Amino acid sequence: MRAECSSYLNADKVLVSGFSCPRAGGDARAVFCCGFQDVKYCCDDPHSFFPYEHSYMWWLSVGALVGLSIAAVVLFAFIITVCVLCYLFISTKPRSKLDTGLSLQVAGKTGC
Repeated sequence: MRAECSSYLNADKVLVSGFSCPRAGGDARAVFCCGFQDVKYCCDDPHSFFPYEHSYMWWLSVGALVGLSIAAVVLFAFIITVCVLCYLFISTKPRSKLDTGLSLQVAGKTGC
């Protein structure tokens, strides 16, 4: 089985001529054309060709990183808020029982 990788323009806009997979001197199992529109190579997975440019994947990675960073900041703020509220709740509780205003007296023994 053989696959043909068509020519393409790489990221530097230089024309790379087409080639056949597997390449001479390469892995004999790499019979599929894989990669992106601007980066092509031979591999052994028939589902590894993506019809967009390689730089597109970097933008997806940056977007995911920004989203995760925002989620981490929100989670951190939530945890800090809960800790502050717990501290305020504990620190404002009265430390002793309330004084009812009545004093307790020990009853003396009465003799008959």
